[in-house]
Amino acid sequence: MLHCKYVSPLSFRTKAPCGARMNSVVAAATVNNPDHATSPNGLLPMTMKLFPGFLRMTDVARSQPLTVASSAKPSQNITVDPHPKDGGKKIKGRVVLMKKNVLELNDLKASFLDRVHELWGEVVSLQLISSVNGDPAEECTFEVTFDWDEEIGVPGAFIIRNDHHSEFYLKTLTLEDVPGEGRIHFVCNSWVYPAKNYKKDRVFFANKTYLLSDTPGPLKKFREEELVNLRGDDDDETELQEWDRVYGYAYYNDLGKPHKGPKYARPILGGSSKFPYPRRGRTGRRPTKEDPESETPMMLLLSLLIYVPRDERFGHLKMSDLIAYALKSISQLLRPDELASILVGPQKHFDSLEDVLKLYEGGIELPEGILKSVRDNIPAETIKELFRTDGEKFLKFPVPQVIKVDKSAWKTDEEFAREMLAGINPVVIRRLQEFPPASELDQNTYGDQTSQITKEHIGHNLDGLSMDEAIKNNKLFILDHHDALMPYLRRINKTSTKTYASRTLLFLENDGTLKPLAIELSLPHPDGDQFGCISKVYTPSSQGVESSIWQLAKAYVNVNDSGYHQLISHWLRTHAAMEPFVIATNRQLSVLHPIHKLLHPHFRDTMNVNAVARQVLINAGGILEATVFPAKFSMEWSSIMYKNWVFPEQALPVDLIKRGMAVEDPNSSHGVRLLIEDYPYAADGLEIWSAIKTWVKDYCTFYYKTDETVQKDSELQSWWKELREEGHGDKKDEPWWPKMQTREELIESCTIIIWIASAHHAAINFGQYPFGGYPPNRPSISLRFMPEEGTPEYEELKTNPEKAFLKTITPQLQTLLGMASIEILSRHSADSFIWGREMRPNGQQT
Repeated sequence: MLHCKYVSPLSFRTKAPCGARMNSVVAAATVNNPDHATSPNGLLPMTMKLFPGFLRMTDVARSQPLTVASSAKPSQNITVDPHPKDGGKKIKGRVVLMKKNVLELNDLKASFLDRVHELWGEVVSLQLISSVNGDPAEECTFEVTFDWDEEIGVPGAFIIRNDHHSEFYLKTLTLEDVPGEGRIHFVCNSWVYPAKNYKKDRVFFANKTYLLSDTPGPLKKFREEELVNLRGDDDDETELQEWDRVYGYAYYNDLGKPHKGPKYARPILGGSSKFPYPRRGRTGRRPTKEDPESETPMMLLLSLLIYVPRDERFGHLKMSDLIAYALKSISQLLRPDELASILVGPQKHFDSLEDVLKLYEGGIELPEGILKSVRDNIPAETIKELFRTDGEKFLKFPVPQVIKVDKSAWKTDEEFAREMLAGINPVVIRRLQEFPPASELDQNTYGDQTSQITKEHIGHNLDGLSMDEAIKNNKLFILDHHDALMPYLRRINKTSTKTYASRTLLFLENDGTLKPLAIELSLPHPDGDQFGCISKVYTPSSQGVESSIWQLAKAYVNVNDSGYHQLISHWLRTHAAMEPFVIATNRQLSVLHPIHKLLHPHFRDTMNVNAVARQVLINAGGILEATVFPAKFSMEWSSIMYKNWVFPEQALPVDLIKRGMAVEDPNSSHGVRLLIEDYPYAADGLEIWSAIKTWVKDYCTFYYKTDETVQKDSELQSWWKELREEGHGDKKDEPWWPKMQTREELIESCTIIIWIASAHHAAINFGQYPFGGYPPNRPSISLRFMPEEGTPEYEELKTNPEKAFLKTITPQLQTLLGMASIEILSRHSADSFIWGREMRPNGQQT
């Protein structure tokens, strides 16, 4: 045990990684060290000397190595007894931390230096701060005791100073039996770097919650200083380092690679009316020589080191660590010299559906050169297992759920329609309220874009209802990607992509299921946008070449939906749009603030995922450009779609009503009634939405008793102001932003944020592989148009429909790349948090 007499402020200091300090004590001390029996009682003589602000423990016999915190013995009892009070109150405590070399298995340099610095007595110091009196991968657990001095009051924060050579992860500090308080728990969960890297010592607060106005006086200064540290200097253009802990804003100006030529140039997203976008985290990297407005891209091998505040990085147990390495390796698949001829030459396709199934049964054969390139660039055995090889076999994938029971079920119209409600992108389908479907595109620019679907196409499939009756009875629905794609389609089709803007009409049958009625595929008019579009309508068929054409028509719809899902529903709405909330929360809301505590768990890993994505997924030549149909226009297109983003409409009930999938109903449990009962995303989602909102309401009303409390909370108002004016600065003047003047506005806003970051993201992320892991079911690219009668392609469709189908959709190499990506991204993290469970100091959920 470490026994210390202390007064406020107090710290304790040992050789590493924990220690003790007193205000004005120089005393003899002993360290229990059985490995060095230098005295009859087995104790190594030590002295404690007073240095400015802390006591340092040093080795009297310099030749004796100190092993208090050695990797061989990570947890030991330490005894220090400076003038203990006889019969006085003892305060026990525990400090839990993790050393860097435990977490980073291959960091041999850090492991070596640990031993060097342990030998020479490098130290870490802690200082407790009174909240009452204002007096100026393997865990190491250190048990400590203090002599209680009533003058100290209740410790509400502590300062830690790391004089060790490298960082460590501080998990918790717990004080037991504090008079009048019982246990005081400090949840830290933060990387602490050597003191030389900081301008200010690190401060951690007790696990308490205070509005700024309720904060104990001695803590206010530290609360405010900590926020200043996290904001950094917005005018400082210096590149941020991993220890900086700075949360700042920047445009998406790091997607292109101007140094590689015009082919790799990409527009800057954000800061303009032409390409509005949410802000990302600032890195401070220098501008490129070719374009001073663009940030210098990182080398691929260094892309995982892109700056995000250290505590935003993946945890050591998180599968995302593996994801990041795997994505790096996958992206390198497209870059070795061995692949150059494949990429510039004819693209190889699967010959049959049986060939696709071999991906799950035994892998596929690829040249040894490619295999060697992959093996050489995959660093961990766990990843090598993920990319299992068997001789010349490569990438044996798990069987996706969509074909587990029936390998041909994906072909059916029932499954095609069902996935619009229960698949990976169930957030686009809407109720049809006028016929024919109209367009909202500007007619002066795009001409007449009204649908060419007529009553003759679908009237015989309405179960005897007239068109008006079907609409009135809420029987008609539409999956409409027409307006979203048409403005970009001409440019997209100048790449290797050859696709359409689609509309799909569906009918709700009496058993509650949907059946497709017609698919409209449209192209921009060849004479110019102002002339509208040319369209062709396809209807279901099960016989002859018409059935193959219908299957292809559904494939084009799925290509549209796959790209929209990945770039808009997933990336834009749940990743890019959420990052400003993460940044503003850390910049403006103290960790003591109730709203920070409410939202912070739902932001976990968001910044790190987004930062890595900018380097390997959404960048010029990245994985998404290679595997989704908009290709190099992918991010530019997502910027145009951001123009339609409205924060209040991200609320699930509001979204469902807007799309006509539900109507307001005060008698329903969630205030809305679904028009399709078998709509799993909506039905389950409303249960979760209501649970979130109930919890948020109870939580917020506990801390905010009146609307006036909301209005007078300066941290909260600064947070919301910065969100609008900086984080989503291109939309700062939109009238729909909540004013944040009432408790109801606070409750609704927090519910939306939590919903999007957690449940909504889960719905559109974790099903990617179960549905998209079988490429024929969810193709992401189409390489040729619908075959016209009288052409060789049409004849091939008649004689070998499988091969014609597979030659139209995603080719083999992009299929492998896309499958590997979504298989990794769909995995649940090993250290996921479960809602409603408390994280104990030992990391267990209860």
